[in-house]
Amino acid sequence: MDIANTKWVAAAASIWIQSFSGASYTFGIYSSLLKSSQSYDQSTLDTVSVCKDIGANVGILSGLFYTAVASGRSGNGRFFSGPWVVIFVGLLQWFVGYGFLWMATSGVIERPPVAVMCFFMFLAGHCQPFFNTAIVVTAVRNFSDYGGTAVGIMKGYIGLSGAVLVQMYHIFCKGDPTNYLLLLTVVPSLLILTTMPFVRTYDTVIAGDKKHLNGLSTISLIIVTYLMVIILVENIIGMSMDMKICSFTLLVLLLASPLLVAVRAHREEKDRFMSLDFPVTEQTTLLDAPKIKPSPDVNIVMSNDMDVLQAIRTTNFWLLFSAMLCGMGSGLATVNNIRQVGESLSYSTVQLNSLVSLWSIWNFLGRFGSGYISDAYLHSHGWPRPAFMAITLALMAIGHFVMASGLLGSLYIGSLLVGLAYGSQWALMPTITSEIFGIKHMGTIFYTISIASPVGSYFFSVKVIGYLYDQVASVDDHSCYGNHCFSTSFVIMAAMAMLGSLVAFVLFLRTKKFYATLVANRILK
Repeated sequence: MDIANTKWVAAAASIWIQSFSGASYTFGIYSSLLKSSQSYDQSTLDTVSVCKDIGANVGILSGLFYTAVASGRSGNGRFFSGPWVVIFVGLLQWFVGYGFLWMATSGVIERPPVAVMCFFMFLAGHCQPFFNTAIVVTAVRNFSDYGGTAVGIMKGYIGLSGAVLVQMYHIFCKGDPTNYLLLLTVVPSLLILTTMPFVRTYDTVIAGDKKHLNGLSTISLIIVTYLMVIILVENIIGMSMDMKICSFTLLVLLLASPLLVAVRAHREEKDRFMSLDFPVTEQTTLLDAPKIKPSPDVNIVMSNDMDVLQAIRTTNFWLLFSAMLCGMGSGLATVNNIRQVGESLSYSTVQLNSLVSLWSIWNFLGRFGSGYISDAYLHSHGWPRPAFMAITLALMAIGHFVMASGLLGSLYIGSLLVGLAYGSQWALMPTITSEIFGIKHMGTIFYTISIASPVGSYFFSVKVIGYLYDQVASVDDHSCYGNHCFSTSFVIMAAMAMLGSLVAFVLFLRTKKFYATLVANRILK
């Protein structure tokens, strides 16, 4: 067996792509540049940022495209088929979108109309669904027994990538957001182009999958701990340029370490093939279980492999959509405006950059932790995943209330809670989607649900945060200083996050018996 043609190398390549493709989470670095260079007020800036969010979350096309070119086993057989084709289409949008943003803010081209800027911001964000669909759906297919853990890892690195890109910003851009946009245009494009051919599907279940996924999880925790130490050191005592270069070099080596897991897994699988003690079996897993006929007292009907039209006609789809509207929408509005919130509270530039980096850390821990923990409790206690969605959305509401208080350190504590809860939704929602509606059309369905994120973000960013901010901002320079600039907005978002928690609790009650049947069916196998 060629080591390059294993699902562990596919996992390592996916991690590398995710680690450098979460530029949308670093919008805070260049948002002030956009605002000043294009003479935007806060509402216009929020409108442009929402276009990024719409692009990043409206992934119906990416889901349909994945189904067409990569859903079957032939997806790895024909040249113009497989997950890499989906990634490549996303890469083209990335390069064009961020390339235009760099030209517009650097003066290479004349200041474009707001509508044109919105379109290219949309392109810059719309690459993300293509990356995520290819990587997340492929991960669920490759590790279907532990879909929550696999999705948590893959979605976690897209959140963590914000902190990785901020480190590159400090070293290579020296505080210049214009150069950062140029870096985004070039460096991730080259890395993604190099690694995308290795992302492939392998519809097999191996006895050692959990063990090696735990290895990837351990590496992930080491990386996030290392990044947190770097951020704290930079914030408290500062780092020289030589120290920053050395720390980033070590970070790159850590990001390459999943390849060691791939080598180890390949060696063990090769030994198993030789001994035939642990044969590979075809896909018969929790997520791809045969259709189960629920008992008559179950008041919902769920079946595997629904298409998007069938899913939309179910109550569970709209419960999931509504919970995400409240949770993802308010969380995304928070990260889009976190720099402006810090500026209104007179945070220093170093503190503002630290907030952006730390948000990526919390985002990662939420994604990784919720995927891993929900998997563990599902397998050991039969807990439905929507229970964790309800818990984390309640945590988000608390975070919004903390940020509204304006107390010393409240922005750090509040962003910690909101970041953990926001990240959790991105690991829980795709996995719940695959379990309730099936894997075949998973990409299309979960990105249809993801439309809730930009819709909620638009409402909270433009109609709540932007509107209330402009009401109290200075007429001359559209600026505002003090806790009153954003406090009311955070109270409103806290209330909506709590509403989302209640909706998720209803979904938990509706799916409780379904998950019990699902787990029992898996045990019988």
